Amino acid sequence: MKVLGIDTATMMGSVGLIDDDRPVAQYSLSIEVTHSERLMETIDVLLRGVRIGLDGIDGFAVSTGPGSFTGLRIGLATVKGLCMATGKEAASVSTLEALALNMPYCSYSICPVLDARKKEVYSALFRCDEDGTLKRLTDDMVISPESLVEMIKGPVVFSGDGVYTYRDIFKRRLGSNAHFAPVNAMFPSGLSVARLGLSKLKKGETMDKTGVPAYVRRSEAEIKFETRGTLL
Repeated sequence: MKVLGIDTATMMGSVGLIDDDRPVAQYSLSIEVTHSERLMETIDVLLRGVRIGLDGIDGFAVSTGPGSFTGLRIGLATVKGLCMATGKEAASVSTLEALALNMPYCSYSICPVLDARKKEVYSALFRCDEDGTLKRLTDDMVISPESLVEMIKGPVVFSGDGVYTYRDIFKRRLGSNAHFAPVNAMFPSGLSVARLGLSKLKKGETMDKTGVPAYVRRSEAEIKFETRGTLL
């Protein structure tokens, strides 16, 4: 089953293609161009490179958050359009789970952290079983880095763009228990999104056509509307 995975939750956009358990191709790019300007071109370049048309894709997967509100909406809208054009199904996956999947067989706890601004991070805790199966220990959450480290017991591996902002806090609070993923595992990948999506698609856990991003935190517009009764 060929699944195209798409991640636009961070500045590092990524598109990956798998054929069951075999990776076929991946294209990741971090440049100061919006996902809306580059995503369809990236998909086209990847598919032309492996000589597969959209009609050769059996299903799609997209990371639906948490992450950049705008990026998530772009990724989700793109996948909905691809589903409509091809008649294929899609699965939604957690951005943090896809990021944690970059660290298979890790013997430590895995803690993906994405910078949520406002001195907070999007995060969750995971653990790998002996067979490499990823197990979730917490729900996705938005939390201060200081409160996050209080939840962690024992050695942990951090990954995600939040590391670049809060590495010093993690090191100072956790000492030798704080470890950091290598650069190739620091961002969500299209292949990881596709792998998680493949599992869901095979179980029939498809995304509803009205699916929305998992923001975890309310947008500024929602907060302003609640407090002022207006978006202005």
